[in-house]
Amino acid sequence: MIFLEKVFTVVALLIYSGGLLLLVLSGGANESDVEVNYDTSLYQVAFILIYFITLLLLGLRWKRTLYVLSKNKFVLLLLGLSLFSVFWSFAPDLTIKNSTRLIGSSLFGIYLASRYTLKEQLKLLAWTFSIAIFLSFIFSIALPKYGIMGGVHAGKWRGIFMHKNGLGASMLNSSTIFLLMAAAYKKHRNLFLLGFLLSLILIVLSVSTSALINLIILIAVFIAFRALWLPYYVMVPTILAAATLIQIIYFWFINNSNLIFGIFGKDAGLSGRGDLWSLVFDMIQRQPWLGYGYSGFWNGWNGESAYIWRAAPWTPTHPHNGFLELWLNLGLLGLVIFLIGFGINYFKALAFVRLTRKTEDFFPVIHMTSLVLINLTETALLESDNLNWIIYIALSSAISMQVHEQMKKKVSRSLNQKQQSYLIQG
Repeated sequence: MIFLEKVFTVVALLIYSGGLLLLVLSGGANESDVEVNYDTSLYQVAFILIYFITLLLLGLRWKRTLYVLSKNKFVLLLLGLSLFSVFWSFAPDLTIKNSTRLIGSSLFGIYLASRYTLKEQLKLLAWTFSIAIFLSFIFSIALPKYGIMGGVHAGKWRGIFMHKNGLGASMLNSSTIFLLMAAAYKKHRNLFLLGFLLSLILIVLSVSTSALINLIILIAVFIAFRALWLPYYVMVPTILAAATLIQIIYFWFINNSNLIFGIFGKDAGLSGRGDLWSLVFDMIQRQPWLGYGYSGFWNGWNGESAYIWRAAPWTPTHPHNGFLELWLNLGLLGLVIFLIGFGINYFKALAFVRLTRKTEDFFPVIHMTSLVLINLTETALLESDNLNWIIYIALSSAISMQVHEQMKKKVSRSLNQKQQSYLIQG
């Protein structure tokens, strides 16, 4: 039974990553194949089945489930606000449909936190990405119609994903997980390093510049945050020095952005994103406080997105920025709720690293940092059936519980030591 539950978890994680199923159902359709229509009913049935099994497993451990839910109140507020936004949504039918899907997939994150420890979650994700790596090489080499893109991105690898950026984003997660495991565990270290190397190769073959840059930043963050293990009198100046260095690099990057992006074959406008963001800001100003309702904005020519479609040289379906998307959907209220909750969870993750002093426990803070980086140019906040959002819920919930338990143990040890001291003095 335990084995079958782990198999279900890995399969669900693979589906949530966007890998395999949709690519096969599309027959290997490319981004430019606008006239290709394919049946996604099996894809939707797969998610409904995952929602149902997740609810069943949560119900079997309902006390633990309620405890986990109580530890992530800001996520609950966001989910409730998404559903409640039907009352002011510009597309109420889509709000009900997609907020229900959001709640269903978010509950899978709660399930992960309630069922598995952080170490177990890391291992299950490693199994998931091992399968994704293996199948991506098989599809790209043996089935190039599926594994290699045509059209605009001809020749670039996408593996088992619909787009090269999907492969890059997935391998960004994969590479950080395998690198952490290689640093944490001596046993099977060479195997974990192989996983990291293969993930890196797939990032390069996908030509996903953002994934490669983000990986370099995350490795630097991992090295810098090891200062959390130092004594306070060393840790504080070290972190301040690192923060100063980051600011210097940031300002240098801004002043030399054209040169740097040119090296990677990109423009400083991030492939038109800069112009898109200015248009999105125009629409945000029309509904700044509560937004357009969850999934209430991007509805083509029939929705408020028509303004952007008329003004932009292309027809985007999201703003390529998770924070702007959240602001569009739920207004400043939703954005502030997320930022407060995220900030609390991030500091808890930092505290947890210092409390446990285990390398694998860097994963929550690394993933949260990655979530911020990804959402600067893509959309993965409060997204239904999105693996990055699910992992965030799982890790933030687990961190809240484990920090609470660690502090209780620390207080208990302190009280015991005081009692022993009083007995000796007495």
